Amino acid sequence: MGARREVIVQASDEYRRASKKGKGLILDRVTATTGYNRDYASHLLCLFGRRLYLGGGRGASLILQADRKGHKGRGKRKRPRAYDGEAAAVLASLWKMMDYICGKRLAAALPWLVPKLEASGDLTLSGETRDKVMSISAATIDRILADRKRKLRLKERSSTKPGTLLKHKIPIRTFADWDEKRPGFAEIDLVSHEGGNAKGEFAFTLDVTDVASGWTELRAVKNRARLWTLEALKFIRERLPFPLQGIDSDNDSTFINCHLQGYCEEERITFTRSRAGNKNDNCYVEQKNWSVVRRVAGYARYDTDEEVKALNDLYDVYRLYVNFFLPSAKLVSKTRVGAKVRKLYDTPQTPYQRLMASEDVTGEVKSSLKEQFEALNLADLKKEVDRLKTRLNRAFASKSKGLPGKEIDPGRVA
Repeated sequence: MGARREVIVQASDEYRRASKKGKGLILDRVTATTGYNRDYASHLLCLFGRRLYLGGGRGASLILQADRKGHKGRGKRKRPRAYDGEAAAVLASLWKMMDYICGKRLAAALPWLVPKLEASGDLTLSGETRDKVMSISAATIDRILADRKRKLRLKERSSTKPGTLLKHKIPIRTFADWDEKRPGFAEIDLVSHEGGNAKGEFAFTLDVTDVASGWTELRAVKNRARLWTLEALKFIRERLPFPLQGIDSDNDSTFINCHLQGYCEEERITFTRSRAGNKNDNCYVEQKNWSVVRRVAGYARYDTDEEVKALNDLYDVYRLYVNFFLPSAKLVSKTRVGAKVRKLYDTPQTPYQRLMASEDVTGEVKSSLKEQFEALNLADLKKEVDRLKTRLNRAFASKSKGLPGKEIDPGRVA
C-alpha cells in the first residue's frame, strides 16, 4: 500500500500541470503500476497536494492543503461507546443462560426475559444498565458477542438406512397435505450417538418437532430397533400438550415398517414420508437435531444403559428449557430476485408463546401451560441442565478405555 501511495504522490504534481493528452498517458502509467481503477487513480492524482483557498473576514484568508502522504488508517473513535463493560457483561450472562442463541432470538426474548429474572431475584440491574439492555438491537448484540461466538462449533453425521419396499404404501408428504398452522403435525427423526465409530450398538435420540409451534420432545433409546423407537414415540405422544395428528419421517427403515404404520392406522395418525434424497423435506426437525440435540448431548459415543438413562434424565429437564424459554424464528416467505433469494422471517418466539397465540389450542391447555411457565425459574432450570450434562459427561468418562475402533475424546461431549 505504501509503494502505491508513493507512486501517486510523485505523479500528482505532473498530472495537474499536464494537458488532457498528457494526463491520459500519466493515467496509463499509474494504473499499470498500481493496479488501481482508472477513475480512482484520477481522483487520487487530483487530490494529492491540492490547495483550497477559503475567503476570510478582514482581508484574512484560509488555505487548506490535502495531505500528500495520504490517509493512514482510521482516526480515533469520537463517540463514546453506548454499551459499557457492565451492560456487555450482563448481556453475556443472559446469552449464556439462553444457551448461546443468536442476536435476533435473544433481542426478541429480552422484553420478557429480563422482568422474569428480576422477579425471581436472579438479576439485579441499575436503571441505566436496564435501559441499555432492554433497548439493545440484535445487530449490536451480535457485535458485542462476536469474540465469544468464535469459540463454538462442530459437524454432523448421518446413520440413516434406507427403508424397505413398504415405503411405497406410505405417501410422500406435500405441503398441501398438512395444515401446518395447526399444532399436532410433527416431523420425526433419529439422531445417532456413535461418536465417530459406527461399529456395534449405540444409542439414538428420537427427535419429534411440531411444525406449527416448534415444540420439541426428545427421548433416548438404546439402539435403532423398531420396538424401542415405537415405545419412545408413544412416550413422547403422552407428553405433548396437544393431540398428535400427523407424523412425517425420512425413509429410514426404523420408521418405514409395519409396526409404526399399523400403530398410526390404529390411532388415526396421518403418516407421511419425505422424498428419498431430499433432506430439506424434513427441515423443521433437521434443524432441531443440531440446535437442540447436538448442543446438549454433543457428539460422543453413548452405548451403555447408564448413559441412556442420563440422556433421558437430561431431556426431561431440557424440554422445559427449550420449549418455554428458547425463541426461534420461522420462515414467512421466500422471494427470488434474479440470482438472490430474499427470505422474510417472523419475530422470534418460543414454542410456548406460539401455542398461547394459536386459536387451535384449547383454553384449558393454555391455562395449564401458563401455570407451568410461571412456576419455572430460568436460572435454576439452567443450573439443573448443566448439572445433568456434567452427570452425562461422567457416565461417558467412567466407561472402560478399551472402546472398539478409534478412541473418543471425552472433551467432545457437550
